[in-house]
Amino acid sequence: MSFTDKTLTCSDCNASFTFTAEEQEQFQSRGYTNEPKRCPECRQARKAERGGSGSGNSYSNGGFSNRSYSSAPRQMFPAVCSDCGKETSVPFEPRQGRPVYCSDCYRKVRTRY
Repeated sequence: MSFTDKTLTCSDCNASFTFTAEEQEQFQSRGYTNEPKRCPECRQARKAERGGSGSGNSYSNGGFSNRSYSSAPRQMFPAVCSDCGKETSVPFEPRQGRPVYCSDCYRKVRTRY
C-alpha cells in the first residue's frame, strides 16, 4: 500500500499539520488504525503536561522515535516488614496504618488472596 502526505487539523489548536507518508507507514506497521488528532506541538505540550518524559514509543518534534524505558534507578523507601520486623526497602512511600512486607513475607501474604 502506498501512502501520501495528508494534511490534518489539530483537535486542540485547530492548526493544520502534515501526517507524512513515512509516519503513516510507521503507524500501520505498529497496528495503529487511528490518525493522530493533535499537531506535534500540542502532542508535546500534552505529554509534558502529563509528566511523560519518554518511555515507550512517542512523537518528538513531529517525527516518530522509539525510546526505551528510563535507565534511572527506581526510587526506594526504607520500611520495616509488618510481618517479620526485618528492615527492607519498597518502591512506594509507606503510609501510616498500611502494612508493608519484605519480599519473602509478601510472597506468603499474596498467596492468601
